[in-house]
Amino acid sequence: MWVIFAFGSAFFAGVTALLAKCGIRKTDSTAATAIRTVVVLLFSWVMVLLAGSWGDIVSIRGGTWLFLILSGLATGASWLCYFRALQLGDINKVVPIDKSSIVLTLLLAFILLGESVSLTKGLGVALIGAGTLLMIEKKDAAPPRAGRGIGWFWYALGSAVFASLTSLLGKVGISGVESNLGTAIRTGVVLLMAWLMVLIEGKLPKLRGIPRRELMFICLSGLATGGSWLCYYRALQEGPASVVVPIDKLSILVTVAFSYFVLHERLTKKAAAGLFAVVLGTLVMLI
Repeated sequence: MWVIFAFGSAFFAGVTALLAKCGIRKTDSTAATAIRTVVVLLFSWVMVLLAGSWGDIVSIRGGTWLFLILSGLATGASWLCYFRALQLGDINKVVPIDKSSIVLTLLLAFILLGESVSLTKGLGVALIGAGTLLMIEKKDAAPPRAGRGIGWFWYALGSAVFASLTSLLGKVGISGVESNLGTAIRTGVVLLMAWLMVLIEGKLPKLRGIPRRELMFICLSGLATGGSWLCYYRALQEGPASVVVPIDKLSILVTVAFSYFVLHERLTKKAAAGLFAVVLGTLVMLI
């Protein structure tokens, strides 16, 4: 049964990007992130209630709270960058860069935490890095034409950097917190950060003009994220992490498939080879 939940996690994670893309065609990405986070927060606390860990919040130490808040801020920055990148660029190009956070996490862990890098992990890093470069077309690096630049690339890169910082902060300071409770607290920080950004940037009035169709997609993307988390932690509870995690990371295949059939974003042969390298590299790193 846990295998079904693992594939369910990958499916919902892959669909999240597509639903978000459909919800930010006209809607500001920061405002969309703020709305979406409300849905995710509700889902995360449902997970806490199901796990029965809500009472543990009183035993969290001050240092742990600090890392929870920092990791929440990093998560919020990653989400804001990610959805801005999705608004400006194609899913097929944004998602691989975001997934490269695996590589950045490994490198930062080696530099900052002194963790060793095995030959297998090194090979995975090389494959993911090469695959990501292949999936970014040369024309994307060209000077902007007709008002279109490569701003999406920098936002996607920022998403990957902050995602890897989230992993490191979690590894350093919140390992003693029950995972569902830690996720719920971090999501609360993300919610505050997202709405603060909406207020600072003066985008509160834009919330009134969000098309109903896009609002529906934004909420669905939040539900998809919550569904992914529920399936992921259920799979981890019943199955081996060494199998569950690689299956979850294959969400990139779901995203690319849906973007092809729904958004008609086609992969060139070069980009398809890059996708294969990214998937292979992910599997190699998680053996």
